[in-house]
Amino acid sequence: MELHRRCESNPKPSGETGGSSLFPKRPGIARAAAMQASPQCPTNLPQPSSEEVTSGADIISTVEFNHTGELLATGDKGGRVVIFQREPESKNEPYNQGEYNVYSTFQSHEPEFDYLKSLEIEEKINKIKWLPQQNAAHSLLSTNDKTIKLWKITERDKRPEGYNLKDEEGKLKDLSTVTSLQVPVLKPMDLMVEVTPRRIFANGHTYHVNSISVNSDCETYMSADDLRINLWHLAITDRSFNIVDIKPANMEDLTEVITASEFHPHHCNLFVYSSSKGSLRLCDMRASALCDKHSKLYEEPEDPSNRSFFSEIISSVSDVKFSHSGRYMLTRDYLTVKVWDLNMETKPVETYQVHDYLRSKLCSLYENDCIFDKFECAWNGSDSVIMTGAYNNFFRMFDRNTKRDVTLEASRESSKPRAVLKPRRVCVGGKRRKDDISVDSLDFTKKILHTAWHPTENIIAIAATNNLYIFQDKVNSEMH
Repeated sequence: MELHRRCESNPKPSGETGGSSLFPKRPGIARAAAMQASPQCPTNLPQPSSEEVTSGADIISTVEFNHTGELLATGDKGGRVVIFQREPESKNEPYNQGEYNVYSTFQSHEPEFDYLKSLEIEEKINKIKWLPQQNAAHSLLSTNDKTIKLWKITERDKRPEGYNLKDEEGKLKDLSTVTSLQVPVLKPMDLMVEVTPRRIFANGHTYHVNSISVNSDCETYMSADDLRINLWHLAITDRSFNIVDIKPANMEDLTEVITASEFHPHHCNLFVYSSSKGSLRLCDMRASALCDKHSKLYEEPEDPSNRSFFSEIISSVSDVKFSHSGRYMLTRDYLTVKVWDLNMETKPVETYQVHDYLRSKLCSLYENDCIFDKFECAWNGSDSVIMTGAYNNFFRMFDRNTKRDVTLEASRESSKPRAVLKPRRVCVGGKRRKDDISVDSLDFTKKILHTAWHPTENIIAIAATNNLYIFQDKVNSEMH
């Protein structure tokens, strides 16, 4: 895998605010495990410093390509959305792909305060989803913990001049001064990108929204929090339909929470949601209005020989993605990524170890809360390669056909523009090669949680804290 670094962005920080959640760091069964006595073991992993723990407003919290890949949106903890546009290919260098440059930046969410619950609602953008383009304008959904907003992005490169009843500043003229009529004309102007809020979907969730997904019917979308999933119509803001509710009558009986959800890419009646117990539930909205009874349950039996204190925590699914074909599902838990066939519920058809060398470090990772990190995963356009993030600004790629995998690093120090990324290797004791890095030297404050893959080309976007890296496959390379 040879990838070039294309560009990087480091937005300027702005204000930040705190927030609260149903389970701030330790969701569901992880919370129950966290309440038990932690096993004693040495903490030999580097502990984050106070400066590194501070959640800066410019830390990227989500990355998403649109359906054509021409636009790329990022959201950050400061509530801002930055949209990058791919520039046209250069005529002088036809084999050189267009760069992504900043297209528009706008403030999507502001910090709020829930006076009834005395809780701060932070402005952090949890998810961004693009809507299929219907006309010249683009539309996207963005959400923080509570409020989902629909934004319209339009371009304007002409302005009308020669109004009969308005002056140049847009104020109404005195009608007695209008003695003749003229035909208004459109005159060229500098290109202006306008972003306007079209709809605000509020008050739909008691707990924090963790995912949104646009349906293939292009009319509805769903939003999920820890315990419920709601179905919205894009044209209706004052009501939604609850389609999944796993909240028990007594919250003391709570054993799992919803961690992610997504609509099937082709069948508007199907959707899947994952849980903190490591299971997937495929639901069919044709069966009943409330989909508490799933159509299929995908769950892998646990190997008793591998069971440990941390088994339930690391089995929590942090992300689920349908393949472009709709035949498979990709899930990410703490140590692995798994590919599930929709027709086989008993076990995944493929399992890939992301960083198995951390299995012996789980106690230390528990102590510094890294074990609760939520990594995302992504398919390439042909569903042949999968990608996910890791620590030390590493990200991993797995080729499903050749079964080869590669570890690459996204960092300013190791990659210059147009440079080819060199595969990295983590060494666990014993002999070490020249460029290997010891597992004890990994920086656990640098983590790749958010990734995105261009829908048709081998271009990927990697969010490394407050930096966005865009890589592309080497031109004429035989690798994916």
